[in-house]
Amino acid sequence: MAKTFVVNENGKFPVKKVLLIAVIAVVALVIVASAFTVVPAGSTGVVVTLGKVSDAPLQEGLHLKIPFVQSVEIISNKIQKVEVDAPAVSQDLQSISSSIAVNFRVGNNSSSYIYKNIGRDYQSVVLLPAIQESMKSVTAKYTAEELITERAVVGQEVQKVLSDKVSGYGVVIEKFNIVNFEFSAEFDQAIEAKQVAEQNLIKTKTEQEQAIVIAEAEAKQKLIAAEAEAQAILKKAEAQAKANELIARSLSDEMIEYAKVEKWNGELPVATGGSTFMDISGKVIEQQ
Repeated sequence: MAKTFVVNENGKFPVKKVLLIAVIAVVALVIVASAFTVVPAGSTGVVVTLGKVSDAPLQEGLHLKIPFVQSVEIISNKIQKVEVDAPAVSQDLQSISSSIAVNFRVGNNSSSYIYKNIGRDYQSVVLLPAIQESMKSVTAKYTAEELITERAVVGQEVQKVLSDKVSGYGVVIEKFNIVNFEFSAEFDQAIEAKQVAEQNLIKTKTEQEQAIVIAEAEAKQKLIAAEAEAQAILKKAEAQAKANELIARSLSDEMIEYAKVEKWNGELPVATGGSTFMDISGKVIEQQ
């Protein structure tokens, strides 16, 4: 199969013309391509026109721009994480080494401001110094022991202080965590000694309370036994009194005289130098 070549009127192949067309096509393609930009999900685009930053950032999606005149800087608005060590001093002048984890993001409408006034290194310029300052200002309000017992409250307060410091720059604090508090060895030993003393105190108090409970139980048992014994004596006395009453009611004068006779041994009383004697019934008879 024969090949067909385009030749000019002189019978020569127009190489320069073809190359020119190819160059024009490539340039046109580059111009068309540079007229579009894509802002990825979770980001905004900062439009820079010959060095001037636009205040209105581009949102996610496809956008037009002026080729070779405008450029678009992509700023991530996704949540990011930074971990930092933040030394501080407590209210009672205890040295504290704390590990901090902060989740943050750049506000969608703040991308242009941050790019224009701070740049891409806003973490080291704004965020990290604010974390250090916030930790120092808040921990200085609490004693070392309170920083341990009120850790959640301290974390919330530091997050609020930090948010107030960086919100003006367009940085949003999503979450703040105090990963760890570390104190001096001397303080740790003092805390341990205090805990031991408190445990011993609790143990002693518990033992004392138990002794009181046992003593009260024993006293109660003795009281119950005494009351029972008293009741028994009272009932016995009441029974005896009732029996005596019944006996007294059943006795007559004849019965009494008969009992006297039964007890008499048959001997008459002997009186010497006196003027009285008793008859057989036991009555005293006056002698005139």
